[in-house]
Amino acid sequence: MSRTPTAARHCTSPPSAGNTLRRARSSGSAPIPTRSTPSYDVLTIAAVNNDLEMLKIALAGGGNARAVTSPYDGTALIAAAHRGHVEIVRALIAAKAPLNHVNNLGWTALLEAVVLGNGGANHTATVEALVKGGADIFLPDRHGTTALAHARTRGYSQIARILENAGGR
Repeated sequence: MSRTPTAARHCTSPPSAGNTLRRARSSGSAPIPTRSTPSYDVLTIAAVNNDLEMLKIALAGGGNARAVTSPYDGTALIAAAHRGHVEIVRALIAAKAPLNHVNNLGWTALLEAVVLGNGGANHTATVEALVKGGADIFLPDRHGTTALAHARTRGYSQIARILENAGGR
């Protein structure tokens, strides 16, 4: 059974979409659309697809890293953290994406990296990038559980260590 929510599995774009975006940007002949569907903007699609080039093009073309998108009232940063796309996470942090935005599931990017992540190298690096970027490690989910508590429960010792070193208890 997949641990990937349905929305994230469907938040993809055909390969030609990235090429179209790249051509539009390089030709200067057409504005880059900020939304590809009513729910997801191009930054979120790039984040889910781990397409750093498309993300950079969209940001350069006016994409808003602070935009709230998705049926979950999430952000591109939350989507990237959920998937463990660490380079996308770093780029969005640099673009001033909101580190502590809480979606309608009650999760921040940090919480999604732990709760929906697998505890592997990519999610560990994602947590480290979020913590270094200034994510609030004390923000709990709607049940009062912090990212550190989730990491400990799941046996994600490296992630737990990162959060403990940042002051988590």
